Amino acid sequence: MTIPPDLEAQILRYYHVEKWRVGTIARQLHVHHGTVARVLSQAGLPRIGPPARRSQVEPYLPFIHQTLEKFPTLTASRLYAMVRERGYRGSGDHFRHLIACYRPRPAAEPIYVCAACPASRRKSTGGILVIS
Repeated sequence: MTIPPDLEAQILRYYHVEKWRVGTIARQLHVHHGTVARVLSQAGLPRIGPPARRSQVEPYLPFIHQTLEKFPTLTASRLYAMVRERGYRGSGDHFRHLIACYRPRPAAEPIYVCAACPASRRKSTGGILVIS
């Protein structure tokens, strides 16, 4: 759905000049907050607000990456214990969640379809399955 250019200009003005938040703009202009967020992201202007905080795990990322390259099947709990010995003070639950994001993924294997296999010769005829 497109919105009028004057409404886009009003959203940008409220956000950058008046320093209103996305929810406030949406409420006052009677539009969805997602619409306001889309207009702001399409404008390409820098985001106003405090900079994103550094993660507690960030100083340990090089060690985590090196360890996961050497031992890709190492459990996150064991890796948590290793990083904890090096000074990490964050939660184990959150650490395991982060490791799931950083863990290297195995390469996707192609799926081969065998033309001679009985499973690939199935036909459906009006709810009745016929295998030739």
